[in-house]
Amino acid sequence: MNTFLERLSRPEPLVLDGATGTEINRRGVETTLPLWSAGALRTHPALVRDIHIDYLRAGADIITTNTFRTHAHNLGTMEEARRLTRLATELAQQAIEAVGQPAFVAGSVAPLEECYAPELTPSEAYCQREQARIVHDLVESGVDLILIETMNTIYEARAAAEAARAEGMPFIVSFVLDEAGHVLSGETLPAAVESLAPLQPAALMINCIPTRKVEEPLKRLRGLTDRPIGAYGNMGLVDDDVGWTPDENMTPAHYGHQAAIWLALGAQIIGSCCGSTPAHTGALRQLVDRQYQDEHHPPR
Repeated sequence: MNTFLERLSRPEPLVLDGATGTEINRRGVETTLPLWSAGALRTHPALVRDIHIDYLRAGADIITTNTFRTHAHNLGTMEEARRLTRLATELAQQAIEAVGQPAFVAGSVAPLEECYAPELTPSEAYCQREQARIVHDLVESGVDLILIETMNTIYEARAAAEAARAEGMPFIVSFVLDEAGHVLSGETLPAAVESLAPLQPAALMINCIPTRKVEEPLKRLRGLTDRPIGAYGNMGLVDDDVGWTPDENMTPAHYGHQAAIWLALGAQIIGSCCGSTPAHTGALRQLVDRQYQDEHHPPR
């Protein structure tokens, strides 16, 4: 069995890392659209590695490659897309080596267009071609799993999932939802789960919706699948100039309180999305360690 799949099958939940793009911006580097976080791979690669290191030291079991915008669709050439995708994976791998503790590298695969604008999604055939390219580059660079995240249409999520399955790589699919609990395209969550079920995703997740609004759709997701589920909420608002304006009121302690509800609903993977910091990951690590210790090592 794949090492990641074996670990996912254990009782103790996995802690996914937090935001990369907004953390790059928080540390003084511009993350303007359309490249957003990918620009730092060109100008500040050491900073990207340092962010991975900080998430690992905070207790992340999984760190995510800074490949949210390294498609050829965004960068203009396949050569540059391949170069930056491989560099992003190398930086994550270097961080694990530097910290000296085991962790998994998740290759991030994002929508080709803006996350909150499903109407801009290219054709299905185009998505299949472009998503297959980045998945292949991520697999060649040595990631442990594929994280298909912030998906706003079913067909683009399926295009990336089909590519990961063809590569023989375990993959997670995570959707961004609207106020009604539908995929942003208007498609229903049951339809999304049904479409992906034959491809056997390692887990299904919800991400990049306000942290306080994760509970209800996660509860519905639990009722729709027997596969592992998870969530990582955001904290803040999208900004056309900067890319994201964090909500400083969602402290690590507050975030951990919300995540405890997700664990009670059966979440097997918990992390944090836009606006979060390594301190939020630290709160999740403490939460998981405390719960696991309480459940499996009760006081005498």
